[in-house]
Amino acid sequence: MGDLLLVRHGETEWSVSGQHTSWTDLPLTGHGEEQAKSLAPSLSGRTFALALTSPLARAIRTAELAGLTGAVPDPDLHEWDYGGYEGVTTREIHRTRPDWYLWTDGVPPGPQGHPGESPAEVGARADRVLSRVGDALAEGDVVLVAHAHFLRVLAARRLGLPPGDGRLFQLATGTVSRLSTEHGRPVVAEWNTRP
Repeated sequence: MGDLLLVRHGETEWSVSGQHTSWTDLPLTGHGEEQAKSLAPSLSGRTFALALTSPLARAIRTAELAGLTGAVPDPDLHEWDYGGYEGVTTREIHRTRPDWYLWTDGVPPGPQGHPGESPAEVGARADRVLSRVGDALAEGDVVLVAHAHFLRVLAARRLGLPPGDGRLFQLATGTVSRLSTEHGRPVVAEWNTRP
């Protein structure tokens, strides 16, 4: 059984400001590009049975700069749909909803085509990704390049936890995390590491 590597894309303007960013397709900042390039040594010594990336430019660019060739975009690796909270910071949300918590409350609907997602809906997408990568993991390592909240939910689901338990796994920009197995069961082998 191979390892599942989770790569969070490099820094963007909104990851610096703390604005919720799902469908807004921001480019990497200069620092974000350097973060992505710095991941190459961590990934270059591995052969991947499968490499997938979010369809958003910030994830695709991170994969390219990190030296991952042949990564296939997968729509299920898209970031949590933040609905009406797209581009809004948690601090701003708390002005009108002081008890709001993404991991339990989800988000309100946004503009047409962006209804927002609950933790359970993001968990269902993560489960689909994990189902698709299962055969590849039987052959070797798999790498996924995507977004913080989505990858946190995916990690929780891989470990057999409910989607909302993704709250337990902080994930910074330009990092690699590795889920492995011990005695046939998924475990966290590395988390939130920078080269």
